[in-house]
Amino acid sequence: MSKYLNNRTGISSEFLNIRERAGDSLLEALNPGVSFKTKDTQSALLEFICPIGVDLNRVSLEEERWSVRILVTGGAGYIGSHTVKELLREGHEAVVFDNLSTGHREAILCEEFFAGDLRAPDSIRACLERYRPEAVVHFAGSCYVGESMREPAAYYWNNVVGTLRLLDALRAAGVNHMVFSSSCAIYASQVDGPLQEDFPRGPGSVYGRSKFFIEEILEDYQRAYGIHSVRLRYFNAAGADPEGELGEDHRPETHLIPLVLRAGLGQGVVEVFGTDYPTPDGTCVRDYVHVRDLARAHVMALERLVAGGLEGGINLGSGREHSVRQVIEAAGQVIRREIPAR
Repeated sequence: MSKYLNNRTGISSEFLNIRERAGDSLLEALNPGVSFKTKDTQSALLEFICPIGVDLNRVSLEEERWSVRILVTGGAGYIGSHTVKELLREGHEAVVFDNLSTGHREAILCEEFFAGDLRAPDSIRACLERYRPEAVVHFAGSCYVGESMREPAAYYWNNVVGTLRLLDALRAAGVNHMVFSSSCAIYASQVDGPLQEDFPRGPGSVYGRSKFFIEEILEDYQRAYGIHSVRLRYFNAAGADPEGELGEDHRPETHLIPLVLRAGLGQGVVEVFGTDYPTPDGTCVRDYVHVRDLARAHVMALERLVAGGLEGGINLGSGREHSVRQVIEAAGQVIRREIPAR
Protein backbone atom coordinates (compact mmCIF):
# COMPACT_ATOMS: atom_id res chain seq x y z
CA MET A 1 0.00 0.00 0.00
CA SER A 2 1.43 3.35 -0.96
CA LYS A 3 1.94 6.13 1.55
CA TYR A 4 0.07 9.40 1.10
CA LEU A 5 0.70 12.46 3.21
CA ASN A 6 -1.04 15.67 2.25
CA ASN A 7 0.76 19.01 2.62
CA ARG A 8 2.57 18.90 5.96
CA THR A 9 0.98 15.82 7.55
CA GLY A 10 -0.76 12.63 6.50
CA ILE A 11 -1.54 9.01 7.26
CA SER A 12 0.95 6.31 6.42
CA SER A 13 0.30 2.84 5.10
CA GLU A 14 0.96 1.38 8.54
CA PHE A 15 -1.83 3.46 10.05
CA LEU A 16 -4.18 2.62 7.19
CA ASN A 17 -3.57 -1.04 7.97
CA ILE A 18 -4.82 -0.36 11.49
CA ARG A 19 -7.88 1.24 9.95
CA GLU A 20 -8.69 -1.83 7.92
CA ARG A 21 -9.06 -3.83 11.12
CA ALA A 22 -10.34 -1.04 13.31
CA GLY A 23 -13.26 0.46 11.42
CA ASP A 24 -13.62 3.71 9.52
CA SER A 25 -10.39 5.65 8.96
CA LEU A 26 -9.65 9.26 9.65
CA LEU A 27 -9.98 9.89 5.93
CA GLU A 28 -13.20 8.15 4.95
CA ALA A 29 -15.54 10.87 6.22
CA LEU A 30 -13.65 13.76 4.69
CA ASN A 31 -16.34 14.76 2.20
CA PRO A 32 -17.93 18.15 1.50
CA GLY A 33 -21.46 19.08 2.43
CA VAL A 34 -21.38 18.25 6.13
CA SER A 35 -24.43 19.36 8.14
CA PHE A 36 -23.86 21.05 11.49
CA LYS A 37 -25.86 19.03 14.02
CA THR A 38 -23.46 19.00 16.97
CA LYS A 39 -24.20 21.15 19.98
CA ASP A 40 -20.60 22.30 20.19
CA THR A 41 -19.84 25.17 17.78
CA GLN A 42 -16.14 24.41 17.62
CA SER A 43 -16.81 20.77 16.74
CA ALA A 44 -19.32 21.94 14.14
CA LEU A 45 -16.64 24.03 12.51
CA LEU A 46 -14.21 21.10 12.59
CA GLU A 47 -16.81 18.83 11.04
CA PHE A 48 -16.88 21.29 8.14
CA ILE A 49 -13.09 21.47 7.88
CA CYS A 50 -12.15 17.98 9.01
CA PRO A 51 -15.11 15.70 9.79
CA ILE A 52 -14.71 13.08 12.46
CA GLY A 53 -13.91 9.85 10.64
CA VAL A 54 -13.90 7.14 13.31
CA ASP A 55 -16.82 4.80 13.81
CA LEU A 56 -16.70 4.44 17.58
CA ASN A 57 -19.38 1.76 17.56
CA ARG A 58 -17.06 -0.67 15.79
CA VAL A 59 -14.77 -3.00 17.74
CA SER A 60 -11.31 -1.47 17.55
CA LEU A 61 -9.05 -4.47 16.99
CA GLU A 62 -10.38 -7.88 17.94
CA GLU A 63 -13.84 -9.37 18.07
CA GLU A 64 -13.45 -9.99 21.80
CA ARG A 65 -12.70 -6.99 24.00
CA TRP A 66 -9.63 -6.84 26.15
CA SER A 67 -8.62 -4.30 28.75
CA VAL A 68 -5.26 -2.73 29.56
CA ARG A 69 -4.33 -0.35 32.36
CA ILE A 70 -2.76 2.69 30.72
CA LEU A 71 -0.79 5.53 32.28
CA VAL A 72 -1.45 8.80 30.42
CA THR A 73 1.16 11.46 31.15
CA GLY A 74 -0.25 14.91 30.46
CA GLY A 75 -3.75 13.44 30.63
CA ALA A 76 -5.20 16.71 31.94
CA GLY A 77 -4.19 18.52 28.74
CA TYR A 78 -6.04 19.06 25.49
CA ILE A 79 -5.25 15.92 23.47
CA GLY A 80 -4.42 13.86 26.55
CA SER A 81 -7.85 14.35 28.12
CA HIS A 82 -9.62 13.38 24.90
CA THR A 83 -7.41 10.27 24.68
CA VAL A 84 -8.36 9.29 28.23
CA LYS A 85 -12.01 9.49 27.20
CA GLU A 86 -11.39 7.22 24.21
CA LEU A 87 -9.46 4.73 26.35
CA LEU A 88 -12.39 4.53 28.75
CA ARG A 89 -14.82 4.20 25.84
CA GLU A 90 -12.87 1.21 24.58
CA GLY A 91 -12.98 -0.49 27.98
CA HIS A 92 -9.42 0.22 29.13
CA GLU A 93 -8.39 1.52 32.54
CA ALA A 94 -6.73 4.94 32.57
CA VAL A 95 -4.48 6.61 35.13
CA VAL A 96 -3.57 10.27 34.59
CA PHE A 97 -0.17 11.63 35.65
CA ASP A 98 0.00 15.43 35.39
CA ASN A 99 1.47 18.39 37.25
CA LEU A 100 -1.44 20.62 36.13
CA SER A 101 0.93 23.37 35.02
CA THR A 102 -1.07 23.76 31.81
CA GLY A 103 -3.70 21.03 32.16
CA HIS A 104 -6.99 21.21 34.04
CA ARG A 105 -8.17 18.98 36.86
CA GLU A 106 -11.76 19.18 35.63
CA ALA A 107 -10.68 17.68 32.27
CA ILE A 108 -9.64 14.39 33.89
CA LEU A 109 -12.51 11.97 33.25
CA CYS A 110 -11.02 8.85 34.82
CA GLU A 111 -11.10 8.07 38.53
CA GLU A 112 -7.35 7.64 39.03
CA PHE A 113 -5.18 10.78 39.08
CA PHE A 114 -1.62 11.14 40.35
CA ALA A 115 -0.37 14.71 40.74
CA GLY A 116 3.32 14.63 39.93
CA ASP A 117 6.16 15.92 37.79
CA LEU A 118 8.22 13.75 35.44
CA ARG A 119 11.34 15.73 36.30
CA ALA A 120 11.08 14.41 39.88
CA PRO A 121 12.14 10.74 39.69
CA ASP A 122 10.52 9.78 42.98
CA SER A 123 7.18 11.10 41.74
CA ILE A 124 6.86 8.94 38.63
CA ARG A 125 8.33 5.91 40.42
CA ALA A 126 5.69 6.21 43.14
CA CYS A 127 2.94 6.45 40.52
CA LEU A 128 4.14 3.33 38.69
CA GLU A 129 4.47 1.41 41.93
CA ARG A 130 0.94 2.35 43.03
CA TYR A 131 -0.92 1.68 39.78
CA ARG A 132 1.33 -0.81 37.89
CA PRO A 133 0.24 0.13 34.36
CA GLU A 134 0.89 -2.13 31.40
CA ALA A 135 1.67 0.67 28.94
CA VAL A 136 2.06 4.45 28.69
CA VAL A 137 0.71 7.15 26.39
CA HIS A 138 3.11 10.06 26.78
CA PHE A 139 1.78 13.58 26.18
CA ALA A 140 3.42 15.52 29.03
CA GLY A 141 5.64 18.36 27.84
CA SER A 142 5.81 21.94 26.65
CA CYS A 143 4.51 22.70 23.17
CA TYR A 144 4.83 26.36 22.11
CA VAL A 145 7.28 26.93 19.27
CA GLY A 146 7.88 30.64 19.95
CA GLU A 147 8.32 30.12 23.67
CA SER A 148 10.79 27.32 23.02
CA MET A 149 13.07 29.72 21.13
CA ARG A 150 13.00 32.17 24.05
CA GLU A 151 13.35 29.54 26.78
CA PRO A 152 15.27 26.58 25.35
CA ALA A 153 16.46 25.35 28.75
CA ALA A 154 12.88 24.93 29.94
CA TYR A 155 11.98 22.88 26.86
CA TYR A 156 14.99 20.59 26.99
CA TRP A 157 14.53 20.12 30.71
CA ASN A 158 10.78 19.56 30.62
CA ASN A 159 10.52 17.56 27.40
CA VAL A 160 13.80 15.67 27.06
CA VAL A 161 14.89 15.25 30.67
CA GLY A 162 11.32 14.55 31.74
CA THR A 163 11.05 11.77 29.15
CA LEU A 164 14.37 10.28 30.24
CA ARG A 165 13.16 10.18 33.83
CA LEU A 166 9.97 8.50 32.66
CA LEU A 167 11.83 5.92 30.58
CA ASP A 168 14.19 5.00 33.39
CA ALA A 169 11.23 4.58 35.74
CA LEU A 170 9.50 2.38 33.14
CA ARG A 171 12.63 0.22 32.85
CA ALA A 172 12.71 -0.29 36.59
CA ALA A 173 8.99 -1.12 36.68
CA GLY A 174 9.14 -3.51 33.71
CA VAL A 175 6.77 -1.45 31.52
CA ASN A 176 7.82 -1.99 27.91
CA HIS A 177 5.23 -0.21 25.73
CA MET A 178 4.86 3.51 25.02
CA VAL A 179 2.92 5.61 22.53
CA PHE A 180 4.64 8.97 22.25
CA SER A 181 2.86 12.11 21.10
CA SER A 182 5.50 13.55 18.78
CA SER A 183 5.29 16.22 16.09
CA CYS A 184 5.84 16.77 12.38
CA ALA A 185 8.02 19.66 13.54
CA ILE A 186 10.89 17.13 13.56
CA TYR A 187 11.11 17.29 9.75
CA ALA A 188 13.29 19.67 7.75
CA SER A 189 11.27 22.71 6.71
CA GLN A 190 12.97 22.83 3.31
CA VAL A 191 11.39 19.55 2.19
CA ASP A 192 8.96 19.99 -0.71
CA GLY A 193 5.78 18.01 -1.19
CA PRO A 194 3.90 15.63 1.08
CA LEU A 195 5.94 14.37 4.02
CA GLN A 196 6.97 10.74 4.25
CA GLU A 197 8.14 9.13 7.47
CA ASP A 198 11.61 8.63 6.01
CA PHE A 199 12.05 12.27 4.93
CA PRO A 200 15.07 14.16 6.30
CA ARG A 201 14.93 15.41 9.88
CA GLY A 202 15.86 19.01 10.52
CA PRO A 203 13.66 20.69 13.11
CA GLY A 204 13.72 24.47 12.94
CA SER A 205 12.74 25.16 16.55
CA VAL A 206 13.80 24.10 20.01
CA TYR A 207 10.37 22.51 20.43
CA GLY A 208 10.89 20.44 17.28
CA ARG A 209 14.41 19.49 18.33
CA SER A 210 13.17 18.33 21.72
CA LYS A 211 10.68 16.01 19.99
CA PHE A 212 13.39 14.81 17.61
CA PHE A 213 15.78 14.04 20.47
CA ILE A 214 13.07 12.09 22.28
CA GLU A 215 12.38 10.00 19.18
CA GLU A 216 16.09 9.19 18.92
CA ILE A 217 16.17 8.25 22.60
CA LEU A 218 13.15 5.99 22.15
CA GLU A 219 14.87 4.14 19.31
CA ASP A 220 17.95 3.63 21.49
CA TYR A 221 15.88 2.44 24.46
CA GLN A 222 14.01 0.03 22.22
CA ARG A 223 17.24 -1.46 20.88
CA ALA A 224 19.05 -1.62 24.23
CA TYR A 225 16.27 -2.20 26.77
CA GLY A 226 13.30 -3.57 24.86
CA ILE A 227 10.96 -0.64 25.47
CA HIS A 228 8.84 -0.66 22.32
CA SER A 229 7.23 2.53 21.10
CA VAL A 230 5.04 4.14 18.48
CA ARG A 231 5.77 7.81 17.72
CA LEU A 232 2.78 9.66 16.30
CA ARG A 233 3.63 12.85 14.37
CA TYR A 234 1.11 15.54 13.53
CA PHE A 235 0.71 19.31 13.45
CA ASN A 236 -2.68 20.91 13.97
CA ALA A 237 -5.02 19.35 16.50
CA ALA A 238 -8.32 21.19 16.62
CA GLY A 239 -11.91 20.89 17.73
CA ALA A 240 -13.69 19.70 20.84
CA ASP A 241 -15.44 16.65 22.22
CA PRO A 242 -18.76 16.42 20.31
CA GLU A 243 -20.48 15.31 23.53
CA GLY A 244 -19.49 18.55 25.23
CA GLU A 245 -17.42 17.11 28.09
CA LEU A 246 -14.06 18.42 26.89
CA GLY A 247 -12.69 21.22 24.76
CA GLU A 248 -9.76 23.47 24.00
CA ASP A 249 -8.59 25.67 26.86
CA HIS A 250 -5.04 26.89 26.33
CA ARG A 251 -3.74 29.81 28.36
CA PRO A 252 -2.69 31.74 26.39
CA GLU A 253 -4.67 30.55 23.40
CA THR A 254 -2.63 30.44 20.19
CA HIS A 255 -4.62 28.01 18.03
CA LEU A 256 -6.38 29.47 15.02
CA ILE A 257 -9.87 28.00 15.37
CA PRO A 258 -10.55 29.08 18.98
CA LEU A 259 -9.25 32.54 18.13
CA VAL A 260 -11.53 32.69 15.09
CA LEU A 261 -14.55 31.67 17.18
CA ARG A 262 -13.70 34.21 19.86
CA ALA A 263 -13.59 36.91 17.19
CA GLY A 264 -16.98 35.73 16.01
CA LEU A 265 -18.28 36.28 19.53
CA GLY A 266 -16.98 39.84 19.50
CA GLN A 267 -13.85 39.06 21.50
CA GLY A 268 -11.17 40.58 19.29
CA VAL A 269 -10.08 40.38 15.68
CA VAL A 270 -8.32 37.51 13.92
CA GLU A 271 -4.75 38.44 13.03
CA VAL A 272 -3.80 36.95 9.64
CA PHE A 273 -0.03 36.59 9.54
CA GLY A 274 0.99 36.64 5.90
CA THR A 275 -1.06 37.03 2.73
CA ASP A 276 1.63 36.34 0.13
CA TYR A 277 2.14 32.58 0.52
CA PRO A 278 2.14 30.55 -2.74
CA THR A 279 -1.42 29.35 -2.05
CA PRO A 280 -4.73 30.07 -3.83
CA ASP A 281 -5.71 32.88 -1.44
CA GLY A 282 -2.23 33.85 -0.25
CA THR A 283 -2.70 32.70 3.34
CA CYS A 284 -0.93 29.79 5.02
CA VAL A 285 -2.42 26.31 4.54
CA ARG A 286 -2.48 23.62 7.21
CA ASP A 287 -3.74 20.09 7.70
CA TYR A 288 -6.22 20.23 10.60
CA VAL A 289 -7.03 17.02 12.48
CA HIS A 290 -9.99 16.72 14.80
CA VAL A 291 -8.80 16.09 18.35
CA ARG A 292 -11.14 13.13 18.71
CA ASP A 293 -9.57 11.49 15.67
CA LEU A 294 -6.10 12.07 17.13
CA ALA A 295 -7.21 10.59 20.44
CA ARG A 296 -8.63 7.57 18.64
CA ALA A 297 -5.39 7.21 16.69
CA HIS A 298 -3.41 7.05 19.93
CA VAL A 299 -5.72 4.35 21.28
CA MET A 300 -5.54 2.26 18.11
CA ALA A 301 -1.75 2.60 17.96
CA LEU A 302 -1.53 1.55 21.61
CA GLU A 303 -3.67 -1.52 21.05
CA ARG A 304 -1.58 -2.62 18.09
CA LEU A 305 1.65 -1.89 19.96
CA VAL A 306 0.64 -4.01 22.96
CA ALA A 307 -0.52 -6.77 20.61
CA GLY A 308 2.93 -6.78 19.00
CA GLY A 309 1.88 -5.58 15.56
CA LEU A 310 3.14 -2.00 15.32
CA GLU A 311 6.07 0.21 16.28
CA GLY A 312 8.07 3.12 14.85
CA GLY A 313 7.16 6.60 13.63
CA ILE A 314 3.85 7.35 11.90
CA ASN A 315 2.52 10.62 10.45
CA LEU A 316 -1.10 11.53 11.12
CA GLY A 317 -3.26 13.96 9.18
CA SER A 318 -6.72 14.56 7.79
CA GLY A 319 -5.61 14.33 4.16
CA ARG A 320 -7.09 17.76 3.35
CA GLU A 321 -5.52 21.18 3.61
CA HIS A 322 -7.27 24.44 4.43
CA SER A 323 -5.98 27.99 4.43
CA VAL A 324 -6.37 30.53 7.19
CA ARG A 325 -8.87 32.39 5.06
CA GLN A 326 -10.89 29.22 4.46
CA VAL A 327 -11.05 28.53 8.19
CA ILE A 328 -12.34 32.04 8.82
CA GLU A 329 -14.96 31.67 6.08
CA ALA A 330 -16.05 28.25 7.41
CA ALA A 331 -16.49 29.70 10.88
CA GLY A 332 -18.63 32.46 9.44
CA GLN A 333 -20.87 29.88 7.79
CA VAL A 334 -21.27 27.95 11.04
CA ILE A 335 -22.18 30.92 13.24
CA ARG A 336 -23.89 32.86 10.43
CA ARG A 337 -21.99 36.07 10.90
CA GLU A 338 -18.89 37.69 9.45
CA ILE A 339 -15.64 37.07 11.33
CA PRO A 340 -13.54 40.22 11.71
CA ALA A 341 -10.00 39.69 10.46
CA ARG A 342 -7.05 41.82 9.47
